Amino acid sequence: MARETGPIDVSVCIANWNCCDMLRGCLESLLDQPQGVSLEVIVVDNGSTDGTPAMVLNDFPEVICQCNPTNFGFARANNQASRRARGRYLFFLNNDTIIPPDTLGRLVDYAEIHPSVGMIGPRLRDDKGKPQVSYRLRPTMATLLHRTSLLRWTGLLRRSYRRYRRRDFDPESTRPVDVLMGAALFLRREVFVNCGGWDEQYLFGGEDLDLSFQVNRRYPVMYHPEVEIIHFGRVSTRQHIGFVSTQMAAGFARYLRKTGCSRPALWAYKAVVLLDTPVQLVGKVLQYGWRRAHGRRDSADKSWLAVRGLWYFLCRGLGPFLKA
Repeated sequence: MARETGPIDVSVCIANWNCCDMLRGCLESLLDQPQGVSLEVIVVDNGSTDGTPAMVLNDFPEVICQCNPTNFGFARANNQASRRARGRYLFFLNNDTIIPPDTLGRLVDYAEIHPSVGMIGPRLRDDKGKPQVSYRLRPTMATLLHRTSLLRWTGLLRRSYRRYRRRDFDPESTRPVDVLMGAALFLRREVFVNCGGWDEQYLFGGEDLDLSFQVNRRYPVMYHPEVEIIHFGRVSTRQHIGFVSTQMAAGFARYLRKTGCSRPALWAYKAVVLLDTPVQLVGKVLQYGWRRAHGRRDSADKSWLAVRGLWYFLCRGLGPFLKA
C-alpha cells in the first residue's frame, strides 16, 4: 500500500514506547486488510530502544514515523501525530490493538450520520473475545481514594467505587458516556482542535479522563459497540511499571485539580496516598511471599510487579506526584 497522496478520511495516530512486536501486529491489521476509507497511519515513537523505528521504516514504508529522542509521554506524542495528520477524522489508537476489517469505515459511517457527536469509542474485547470495560463514569475523589488500602479495608467508599467501575455497564447498547477508555478514540479533527487536544502535562495516566471531560463539555461522547477492536491491554504498563505507577498517581491528582477539586481536598487526597503507599508495599511483599510458598507462581509474579511499582513510586515518584 503506497502512502496516500489524495484526500484522507482517517488519520490513525499511534504513540509507541518499546512495544515493537505489538505495534507490528497493530499496523498489519490496519494496512493488510480493507478498512473502507482512505487512511494514513502516523506513529510517534518515544525514544524506543527495541528497534521499533527500524521495523516501521523497513516493514511499513507507507507509515509516517516520527522519532522522539526520549519518552515525551503519551499525550504529547499524540499531539505530535495530530499535527502531522491530514485526515478529516483522527483515530487515537493504542499500539496493543488489532483492528478488524472495515472498522474505520464503520466508524466514519456512524460519525457522518451523527454529526453532533464529539467522540466515539468502540467496544473493546481481549484476545480471548471477552468484552472489556470500554467506558466508565467520571471518577471522583471517593472512587480514587477507594484504591488505597487504608480506606478500602473500611468499606466506606466501596459503593462509590463499584458504581464507578461497573454500574450500568452495558456492552451491547450505543449510549452517551462520561469517559471512554483511551485505547481507541475516534473524533473529527475540528472537535479535537476546539477542545484543546491532549493535555501534555499528563505523561501516562489520566489523559483519557481529561480528554473525555473536555470533549463532554461541548459535545456528546458516545460508546458504539457495533464497532469493536481487540485490545490486549497493559502490555506497556507491565514493561515499564515504575514509570507507569508514578505517572498514573500524578495523573489522577492532576485530573482532580483540573476538574474542580479544592486545594485543601487535593492535599488531603495526596496525604492519604502518601501514607498508604508503604502499607500497600508491605502488603504486596507479604502477598508475594505467601503466593510463592503455595506454588502460585503467576499470581506471585503479579504481586512482585506491584511491589516494583510501589517501590519506584516511593523512591522516585514523590516529586511528580506532589507537584501535580
